[in-house]
Amino acid sequence: MTTDYLGIDVSKAKLDVALLQGKQAFSAVFKNTQTGFSALKKWLEKYQSKPHIALEATCSYGKAAAKFLHASDYPVSVINPMQIKAFARSEMLRVKTDKVDAALIARFCRANQPRLWEPLEEAVEELQGLTRRLLELKNMKLQETNRLQDPSCTGLVKDSVERSLVHLEQEIAKLEKLMKSHLDQNPKLKAQKDLLKTIPGIGDATAAMLLSEIGDRERYTSARQLAAYAGLTPAIRQSGSSVRGRGAISRMGNPNLRKALFFPAMVAQKCNPIIRDFCNRLAQAGNPKMLIITAAMRKLLHIVFGVLKGKEGFNPDYLTSPS
Repeated sequence: MTTDYLGIDVSKAKLDVALLQGKQAFSAVFKNTQTGFSALKKWLEKYQSKPHIALEATCSYGKAAAKFLHASDYPVSVINPMQIKAFARSEMLRVKTDKVDAALIARFCRANQPRLWEPLEEAVEELQGLTRRLLELKNMKLQETNRLQDPSCTGLVKDSVERSLVHLEQEIAKLEKLMKSHLDQNPKLKAQKDLLKTIPGIGDATAAMLLSEIGDRERYTSARQLAAYAGLTPAIRQSGSSVRGRGAISRMGNPNLRKALFFPAMVAQKCNPIIRDFCNRLAQAGNPKMLIITAAMRKLLHIVFGVLKGKEGFNPDYLTSPS
């Protein structure tokens, strides 16, 4: 096991790094470019260090660095930012700079030994880029549609918004064709998409987004682990005899995966017999509407896991385990 740990605080232009080597600590700053990654590797070689490297999963700025370091045979972990934030609170850390954050991430890595990260397959990564871009464009279209409905949107401004909507609709149509073509040209992804579409409530767009955000199904040992990755596991608030907080989902997982499940779960409440019966039982027990929808999302994800694991289409008579 390595005794060296490297924390990386990632920003758009630079990487602040902190190396913990025994009782010593070293820091440096590198450009967030391929040239900077090579310089970081040489810097580590100077210290004869093969550290366990950790960085936060923040937007996409750290993706290239993580892939370079993984390809260079370094053990790399990509950490949920909320875990780092909680660790900072546990240390009662009051100072926040990029240099301090890098050292904090390194200490977190040393204390928690997070699981190692594996890059997505190239085809899955391409699909993820397409689905996330499509989601961005649809959100932009919704914003422009809302703007067009504003009574104050008139004259030249209205003309501009209408042109923008036409352009967005064209780009969305192009992306949807590219996504379909990409799936059709990758037999493994196409087979998985076809399996997911057998689940009532899941169509082409949802299947593509689920595949892009779940990645390799083999990374998850159980449906519960996949639900935890999505942030759909319950967060219980209970302490002694006086604190009995209302249950909620943890929200510490992948928000894109939760978004992909929300509307399909609502549809599945009507057309998917397993989800429908499950939600009816929850409703009869007096559970609130949003809790039922969340539970339906989790149950739907459990079904997705089972279909991908078993490599068989949806079976409405199959008795799933309770969520």
